[in-house]
Amino acid sequence: MDAEEKSLFSAIPDVSEQTKICVLCHKESTPGIVEDWLASRHSKITPDLAIKKPDLERRVSSDSIPEALRSVAVGCYECHSQNPSAHKDNFDHFGFKINVIVSPNDCKTCHSVEVGQYSLSKKAYALDNIQKNPLYHTLVETLTSTKEIEGNDIIDLGSSENAKLEACYSCHGSMVTVNGTKKISTGSGDIDVPDLINWPNQGVGRINPDGSRGACTPCHPRHSFSIEIARKPYTCSQCHLEPDVPGFEVYKDSKHGNIFSSKQHEWNWDNVPWRVGKDFTAPTCTVCHNSLIVTEDNKVIEPRTHNFGSRVWVRLFGLPYSHPQPKSGKTYLIKNKDGLPLPAALDGELSTEYLIDKDEQMRRQNVMKKVCQCCHNTDLINQHFKKMDITIAETDKMALSATQLLLTVWNEGLEDRSNPFDEMIERRWLKQWFFNANSIRFGSAMGGYDHIAFKNGWFQLIENLQEMREMIDVKKMLKKME
Repeated sequence: MDAEEKSLFSAIPDVSEQTKICVLCHKESTPGIVEDWLASRHSKITPDLAIKKPDLERRVSSDSIPEALRSVAVGCYECHSQNPSAHKDNFDHFGFKINVIVSPNDCKTCHSVEVGQYSLSKKAYALDNIQKNPLYHTLVETLTSTKEIEGNDIIDLGSSENAKLEACYSCHGSMVTVNGTKKISTGSGDIDVPDLINWPNQGVGRINPDGSRGACTPCHPRHSFSIEIARKPYTCSQCHLEPDVPGFEVYKDSKHGNIFSSKQHEWNWDNVPWRVGKDFTAPTCTVCHNSLIVTEDNKVIEPRTHNFGSRVWVRLFGLPYSHPQPKSGKTYLIKNKDGLPLPAALDGELSTEYLIDKDEQMRRQNVMKKVCQCCHNTDLINQHFKKMDITIAETDKMALSATQLLLTVWNEGLEDRSNPFDEMIERRWLKQWFFNANSIRFGSAMGGYDHIAFKNGWFQLIENLQEMREMIDVKKMLKKME
């Protein structure tokens, strides 16, 4: 080992011999990821030391970490060599058996509680929830179909697999499979690697080659696995964007978002536990939804969770109406009274069998109020939630009005109801709840008020209804002329 190599590893004396070999080669071939890892917490502490930290400071939740891993830094080999028999993407890489993809099943070697919580979430089943739900499967197929003009006709060429991978599955996740091996060229010559299908992908519901669900890297990007990046709202903005799930834009335009934008450079983004008023002074997405947050004297306000819906009582995302949170992350199992895979019937009646009850809703709302009480008085909080409840109910009425117009179209034979997303009037109905009602609800919940009015808000809700009504009149007139 030359002087440069000795200097490199002097800062990480506990690195394994296998990882040293990985680092020395990849420092030449992929220096960016090596530098990310060198700057990470993984390179600076062993699991054995991490386990001994006080409970609130611990970032490792597994007590039974294999002995061989406890005394070395968490490096390339330690992550990419786990559970090789389960990994169809495992291959021989210069004498080492290496997995291309590090899955949640591998991460749970040290982070078992977090992986267990995530496995219960809607995120873990995000791919199944659009593939196994016939209605959403139809929506995906319709929205990613390619068209071409032939004379005066628009010819539907069917759904594009690449469009689905680049669009819906980029956030929801893909099923990554292995199709043998392929040869690639590197600076060290040609090597054989697994031929991965539907890769690259960092969707939250990704199904990995070892059969596990989900991905940790959408929030904790490889190879730094930074808690700072995970805590900042930019990470959530990868998927939670307008027009359908406008969380980031609403937050950015809110008072909380204004404080974050102005003061984030003064905050301590790496501290565990995270102290309200000391480490940060306004909520981010993670403060409300999953972070371990404490008072200045380390009194726990809310414990950490990686089931991102477990603090939320209402699902703002209308289908086509808002509803209590589902009991299970497997929302594709839900059936309404008409047998449709929706949490409510088209007349608004809820599928209560699949949704949390009022007691659980109140318990979760009180959890969220505890977070609000870190900065706000009780009356302000109660009035905020009261306004939000009214707004949700009003947007549901507007979604119901659009649904009633759509049912008129179907019942009178003005459109074919076999695909509820392919005709223009059906698109207006979809826009009513999928874009505009969602925007208003998120705006109310998070204080982004222009999103309630003109920015995909009430203005557009009313416009949709007017356009649908006019479309129906035209269709009736054309039908009479036939």
